[in-house]
Amino acid sequence: MNLTERLLQALARRGATEVFGIPGDFALPLFREIERSKRLPLYTLSHEPAVGFAADAASRIRGGLGVAAVTYGAGAFNLVNVVAGAYAERVPLVVLSGAPAAHEAASGYLLHHQVKTLDSQWRVFEELTADRARLDDMRQAPQLIARVLDTALRESLPVYLEIPRDMPGRPCDEVPDTPPPPIDTQALAACADELLARLRRAERPMLMVGVEVRRYALEDRVAELARRLGVPVVTSFMGRGLLAGNGTALRGTYLGLAGDVELAADVEGSDGLLLLGVIVSDTNFAVSAKRIDLRFAIQALGGRVVMGHHVYPDLPLAALIDALLERVPAPPARTAHAAATPAPREAPPIDTTPVVPADIADAVNRLLRRHGPMPIACDVGDCLFTAMDMDPTALIAPGYYATMGYAVPAALGLQAATGQRPIVLVGDGAFQMTGWELGNALRHGWDPIVLVFNNASWEMLRAFEPEGHFNDRGTWDFAAMAAGMGGDGHLVRTRAELEAALARAHATRGRFQLLDIRLAPGARSPTLERFVNAVRRLSMPG
Repeated sequence: MNLTERLLQALARRGATEVFGIPGDFALPLFREIERSKRLPLYTLSHEPAVGFAADAASRIRGGLGVAAVTYGAGAFNLVNVVAGAYAERVPLVVLSGAPAAHEAASGYLLHHQVKTLDSQWRVFEELTADRARLDDMRQAPQLIARVLDTALRESLPVYLEIPRDMPGRPCDEVPDTPPPPIDTQALAACADELLARLRRAERPMLMVGVEVRRYALEDRVAELARRLGVPVVTSFMGRGLLAGNGTALRGTYLGLAGDVELAADVEGSDGLLLLGVIVSDTNFAVSAKRIDLRFAIQALGGRVVMGHHVYPDLPLAALIDALLERVPAPPARTAHAAATPAPREAPPIDTTPVVPADIADAVNRLLRRHGPMPIACDVGDCLFTAMDMDPTALIAPGYYATMGYAVPAALGLQAATGQRPIVLVGDGAFQMTGWELGNALRHGWDPIVLVFNNASWEMLRAFEPEGHFNDRGTWDFAAMAAGMGGDGHLVRTRAELEAALARAHATRGRFQLLDIRLAPGARSPTLERFVNAVRRLSMPG
């Protein structure tokens, strides 16, 4: 086998199920071999950021590696923002970049796509990735590939492989499966024992789950641990959608002052808060009414466990969960914790009233209750806050890094990786960035349902700067544009039109469905309003 076939074989063994890419001259030999091998399907999109978002989403929704293939310079630099987001949100994204051949590098000429030096791209990605390698020596390539890919999985972070264009077809030995690093079993036992002792001493223990629980495919095991511990369970803001399909009695999602008052008080008042895979970021904790004192919390993230002044390094989250399960017996079913969930909001009548974001949440909830769960790919802004009022279901969104333009290409990656039809929640500003990738959906057999929050504005930014005309976007007729991209468009202004359009969209398969939902200026979700008010209150001096 050649280098490309060995690389694809190694990627597949580590959970990759496809490659997303955009070719360029330095990457043409790599793309030729990917297509020829048929080892993994190759999906081409229209712009590199979308390629990265699709690969990122594929990894988030199914676990394992996401793969983005691009050319040198002009292609790879277009991925920088995406890889930065994957690093911030702990996604094992693999970047495959073409590169000049050795004889080209030694020619003495400046090469097209070159910036400062031929290694400028390498140095940029050095800042954004957990590991990287240049595959220019077939004797070392198998070990380098194994090391880099296994680092991505072990640390749940992006990595970078640079492939000179004279290398993809070279014969190459098989990529080994490297054993995981050894775990200090004594440290693991001491950590598990101390953790459980702290929970037993706590009067108000609580479990919060975050993104690493899904990154390491631990949802079922964490759900079982929660049942055995018998403590209330919440998700972080970034972890919304976790444990949605396995019967866990979730209290809800912690949003601080922007969310449920009683839930927030319980989280902030817990004297035994166990944070499993929760990124300690401003989006997860900054709008707390009472700042959580992390000295008294138990944090398991990034391969280490922190309890006050005690730090247990090099303990993978999966090993910790298994150690806890070994120590906590399964209780009789009748004693398992069964926390009450908040009563659903009473939905207003479906009539000719103009749509507001809360109506979108109500309509999606009715659809999911009628037809069953559907995964959601969500952008940032009020669409993400509106998603907090939707019934728990699988959800992917850049909730911490908060880059715009994620949702549409993420939905394409989600459907490619799982075969599930997604719902897309996206604002008009973010749609203007990457929504045109829907033009690739028909060619690849994808048919997402896209809900565009069209308020002719960057509305979340306007909430903080209401006088700024720089937030104006103008009204774009997205519904009319859908047919030209191979889908169906539906113009929505009222609750009744929303209900009818969503029903038609769900019933229509084979073409993407775009609901252009016109929202009045200033129409915001209740959660966004609470969030804005909380941020203003907390930012006031004194």
